[in-house]
Amino acid sequence: MKIEHNSSVGELIRKMETDYVNGTTQISKYVNFSMHDNLEKIEAYLNSKHTTGEFDSLGREKPFFNIVTAATNVWYRATNIKSGQIKIKATKDSDITNAFLATVLTQDWMRRENFAYFLNEWGRVLARYGSAVVKFVEKGDKLIPLVIPWSKLIVDTVEFEPNPKVEVIELTESELRKRGYDKEMVNELCNAIKARETLDKRRKDNKNDYIRLYEIHGEMPLSYLTGKPEDSDEFVQQMHVISFVGIKGKKKEFQDFTLYAGREEKDPYMITHLIKEDSRTLAIGAVEHLFESQWMMNHTAKSIKDQLDLASKLIFQTADPNFLNQNAHTAIETGDILIHAVNQPLTQVNNSSHDISSLQAYGSQWKALANEITGVSESMMGKNPPSGTAWRLTEALLNESRSLFEMMTRNKGISLDRMFRIHIIPFLKKRKLNNKEQITAVLDAYDIGKIDKKFIKNQSVKKTNDAMDERILRGEMPTEEEQMQMMQQMQMGIQQQLGELGNERFFKPSEISSKTWKDTLKDIEWDLEIDVTGEQATANDDLTTLSTVFQTIADPVKRQVLATDEGKKLFNLILNKTATVSPLLMSDMPNLQMGAPAGGGASGSSEELSLTQ
Repeated sequence: MKIEHNSSVGELIRKMETDYVNGTTQISKYVNFSMHDNLEKIEAYLNSKHTTGEFDSLGREKPFFNIVTAATNVWYRATNIKSGQIKIKATKDSDITNAFLATVLTQDWMRRENFAYFLNEWGRVLARYGSAVVKFVEKGDKLIPLVIPWSKLIVDTVEFEPNPKVEVIELTESELRKRGYDKEMVNELCNAIKARETLDKRRKDNKNDYIRLYEIHGEMPLSYLTGKPEDSDEFVQQMHVISFVGIKGKKKEFQDFTLYAGREEKDPYMITHLIKEDSRTLAIGAVEHLFESQWMMNHTAKSIKDQLDLASKLIFQTADPNFLNQNAHTAIETGDILIHAVNQPLTQVNNSSHDISSLQAYGSQWKALANEITGVSESMMGKNPPSGTAWRLTEALLNESRSLFEMMTRNKGISLDRMFRIHIIPFLKKRKLNNKEQITAVLDAYDIGKIDKKFIKNQSVKKTNDAMDERILRGEMPTEEEQMQMMQQMQMGIQQQLGELGNERFFKPSEISSKTWKDTLKDIEWDLEIDVTGEQATANDDLTTLSTVFQTIADPVKRQVLATDEGKKLFNLILNKTATVSPLLMSDMPNLQMGAPAGGGASGSSEELSLTQ
């Protein structure tokens, strides 16, 4: 179907861009907020640039005493999440195998799409701005996670989710033609190539072969797609890619080019926060928290610099009336030489720096306030505590400082949970699981023990029943003792076959030949628990807990207590509180022999484990 010009979408984007760049939000009686100006100021401070220029009114250079970068780096490190920490766990016994398979599939996807790099980039943006917008793009059998720079976005400054989102894209002509957009529209647009610009129309560089596109997503009137006025009351999720250029001689009139228009299943964008703020799309990051402190540190550094610069000069004064009404201060700055008349005295001015200590103390107050606001302690920045400070006190301060970042990390975990449930797992089900192929998984000892225990029990019962049926058909009537012996033999045989596979297991979706993984794992994204931030306890705390558990189970007397109902309940309660060891892991303690089977590599029988067994 031929794509027609759509002025409605173009007008919407132009209005959104104007409101975003020039508009302000009245958060309260005394608070006006401009998201665009805030982002520009954050970017300036991160690059150690003043928003009021690099020189003062007398042409003197202004220093930038940067305190925001160190705080940002601490936030970045303290809220870091690694891809290996993301685990998918079962919420009930019947979902154990599903959880293992979901973990295998997601880890494979994370490795292929370099999800670890995405997490690093995402964490960096969150630390700087407090919020980050992520985007999931499907290309064939790939799902690509992206972090969209704030400089490329035009969004509503109060509410992100319910409003359309615009992403600004700048492409060369060759890149544009490879995108698969409408060829006729692309040809028309390529005649209007303009230089790359920022959102407020300032040139980025001297290149003039870049074309500015606007990609808009959101629930918008269906009439934007159909062109029918009667569809204007029906809203559907849709995507448009357009560009526009001004018409010469006609102010505020534009020629629109619609390169793509169509419906989409879901919004590809998702906003994430470290700590969400009310009435604001953009949360407050480390840099914005330090706006006032950074300004005062720059002011203090400038005052000290001016004093030191003045103290470094030899300045003289004279009673010669020839110098009356002259701007001596400017002469000092430009290095003019004073000439006095005969018999007129020339004396040196006492211009030594007289208040540097007070200025330094004043700056230290603002720096201490900055650390308090951002929750950053001196120890977190790698500084040694004062001599004589007890290590336990320093460790207690570090733990107290981490509590804020643990909250931020939990919020990141909640956002990752949404990403997996809304985008990643549904994609894997749609693209990767719509088949009946066998899946290979490499599991750790505990996972193998849990799966093998379930599989051996079910498979031995099935094989024993089949063998009993064959004997009955032959006219034999096996005794109950023979049935038990046969069951044990079946279990030993299956255990031996699985042992030859080492830590590798093979899974098929079902004993029913027509059933696919997609059928078997229906609603898996809502049935399982996605554990992202279970690593919040420090390594020292983890080691302490594990050592205590080991000592408990190694002590015969204490182990007897665990055999009682009271002991089990109390022990499980302790484990739940520490969140280091799962009570499920300890539930098999009386059956340690059912753990990982001994065995070498992956040679031998490839016994398949069915999810429905």
